[in-house]
Amino acid sequence: MSHFRSFVFGIFVLSSAALTFAQTPARVFDVRAYGAKGDGAALDSPAINAAIEAAAQNGGGTVFFPAGNYLSFSLHLRSHITLYLDSGATIVAAEPSVDLSTGYDAPEPNPGTDEYEDFGHSHWHNSLIWGEGLTDISIVGPGKIYGKGLSRGRDRRDLLPSERSLPEAQRPDVTLPEAARAAIAAQKPGAFEYPGKDTLPAGVGNKSIALKNCRNVIFRDFTIEHGGHFAILATGVDNWTLDNLKIDTNRDGVDLDCCQNVRMSNCTVNSPYDDGICPKSSYALGYARPTENVTITNCQVSGYDEGTLLDGTRRRDVIHKDAATGRIKCGTESNGGFRNITISNCVFEYCRGLALESVDGALMEDITISNITMRDIGNAPIFIRLGARLRGPDGTKIGTARRIKIENLVAHNVSAESGILISGLANGLIEDLSLSNIFIDYVGGGTKEQGERVVPEFEKEYPEPSRFGRIPAWGLFARHVKNFKVDRVEFRAAKEDLRPVAILDDVAGASFDRAEFPAAKGAARLVMKNVEGLVIRASADLPETKSTEKIAEQKL
Repeated sequence: MSHFRSFVFGIFVLSSAALTFAQTPARVFDVRAYGAKGDGAALDSPAINAAIEAAAQNGGGTVFFPAGNYLSFSLHLRSHITLYLDSGATIVAAEPSVDLSTGYDAPEPNPGTDEYEDFGHSHWHNSLIWGEGLTDISIVGPGKIYGKGLSRGRDRRDLLPSERSLPEAQRPDVTLPEAARAAIAAQKPGAFEYPGKDTLPAGVGNKSIALKNCRNVIFRDFTIEHGGHFAILATGVDNWTLDNLKIDTNRDGVDLDCCQNVRMSNCTVNSPYDDGICPKSSYALGYARPTENVTITNCQVSGYDEGTLLDGTRRRDVIHKDAATGRIKCGTESNGGFRNITISNCVFEYCRGLALESVDGALMEDITISNITMRDIGNAPIFIRLGARLRGPDGTKIGTARRIKIENLVAHNVSAESGILISGLANGLIEDLSLSNIFIDYVGGGTKEQGERVVPEFEKEYPEPSRFGRIPAWGLFARHVKNFKVDRVEFRAAKEDLRPVAILDDVAGASFDRAEFPAAKGAARLVMKNVEGLVIRASADLPETKSTEKIAEQKL
């Protein structure tokens, strides 16, 4: 018997009759007393929702899940409620019926946002656990949430890892009913092709936990496995603490969308098919709201095969590192902006690198990132993008990316696709950017021809490093930047790379201190185009320079 359960029994004498317990004005509400079986076969969501409602009517309390497997459709959080998942307790997302006559709550109407946001970001009720407009809520305890019956955005549910390995003829049929597919396609042409592929009918659930416009929230100690499109989607959530979560999932790990005053610590997220920890600032609330005052610390993200974080094997049989996602990313949805963000003491492994993106008018300002280690990274270890996709209401203007400081970063075995990739706009410069105390070793192997490639601007494209193709510099490519400081930055390549080490294009006010850019024989260390105000100090094999004149084109 757990300590918590002993505590519960010490306070309350439980009657053998569930009705007697249900009528007791207790502060702890055991879901089994309301009819939950916890046997993994009976549908327990009606009983669990009854326990939650009883606690709410009591003014609040703890809804307690003893050990067992609680098969459920949508569970409705209420204010002043804590869900406590005891050791051995698992809330299991049930599979909707084939005809969708039974399943999850329907996606609620959200007029005025669908044209700016995809379906997945714009609805919350079609989830295993959801709450809207709530205060003082918690989900805690060492138990688990298993999104077994959830969709990742296309079918009635997603295939489990064990099912993906089966021959196609032996895989279960999890597709949506033809009538549902036709209805979606009629409402949204091309709905089953990116980017609209996550549009789903009523009855299908696609999130383990979804919160909208809530405040004073605590998530602590539990595990999410196979969490659907979003293991956690929180939009407009304030005063939120996340601590000691373990997430091993088939798409996004944690999305902090339009959230403020967030403290995320000691969390581990494995998400090979999508982003791990992802601050966003979408238009899903119907207006632009910044994500601000956020700390993310002591966390780990990775892209190992789904399920292999939790079983301890961390396998790489299905997902190659170049395809694995699993990273920390601010964006892509970026209407409201990102302000006062700190990311520290985090580990990236077998995934993509850090990404900071403002492409929908966001003000991305005052960001510090420190003490980061990376291994086996599939694309740019650092990607900073100011773009002009401008997915938002008419009149949406280019945002900002300024006052960004990244320091104390070590990365090993980084893909040859690109080095650090920084790309602003000719009419929207990335400003006041500092990179310091950074060591990165790359795979290398680039060719001279690749080093001569001209990189398109792609200002209106989806902001992903791979969209830019193989970058002509293997260590650093920076374009449309103002006030750019590089201090104690060292690059190495495991194989000889005939591309330039670094390229600056349209950069005003660049300084290099103690930079180590080892170049292959015949290759340039630093290529400059339209660079003004260049300072180079104490950098091996680069000449001491202090120039206020504009450099049209030069190779060092």
